[in-house]
Amino acid sequence: MHVVSEKGAAGGGLRERKKRATRAALAEAAVRLAAEHGAEKVTAEAISAAAGVSVRTFFNYFDTRDDAFVVIDADAGARMRQAVLDAPAALSPLEALRDAMAAELAEAEQQHELWQLHARVLHASPHLLVRSLGAHLADETELAEVIAARIRSGGRPASVSAPGAGSDEERRRALDLYPRLLAAVAGTAVRTSVEHWCARQEEAAFLDVFREVFALLAAGLPAPPA
Repeated sequence: MHVVSEKGAAGGGLRERKKRATRAALAEAAVRLAAEHGAEKVTAEAISAAAGVSVRTFFNYFDTRDDAFVVIDADAGARMRQAVLDAPAALSPLEALRDAMAAELAEAEQQHELWQLHARVLHASPHLLVRSLGAHLADETELAEVIAARIRSGGRPASVSAPGAGSDEERRRALDLYPRLLAAVAGTAVRTSVEHWCARQEEAAFLDVFREVFALLAAGLPAPPA
């Protein structure tokens, strides 16, 4: 699940912060308009107007109109991958990934309405859902590659490298089972945490639910008491 996060907005110069803010505003405007009118009826002109920018600016950030509906925060994956690589060497890959994801999601709890709208938009437009799944698989592959790199380095800090050569499918085949499984399970853990918390917001804070999910994974998913 892709979410808008202000994390990282303090990094970089003023120009970069403005670019992140503009892209986030366009993505949010696209989702809200699509939730109200249907994605097929929303134009790039309408999205631009809602975000308070020109159509030319819109196409500085998105190649097509549909791209605005698919991924809300394009930088979240790179931030998370770097956090996995930078995590203390004493942490297991699961713990490093948990903390990296928690850092990205810490400020997103207030935007659960946007999460729900985004999911509704994708499920109402099959072609957008397919594109979203493709983007998710690409992110999952890159995350698995980073997990594999962390394991090879023994947890020593490193930089996120460019994606490996070959197609996404070829790169997945080149990975060992553990990093592929951990990246896939982590994505499912986030989705499950979000869905569970959205249905029971009065019972616990989102990050508490998220950490409980990872605690269950770390424990090997023991069966709960009857």
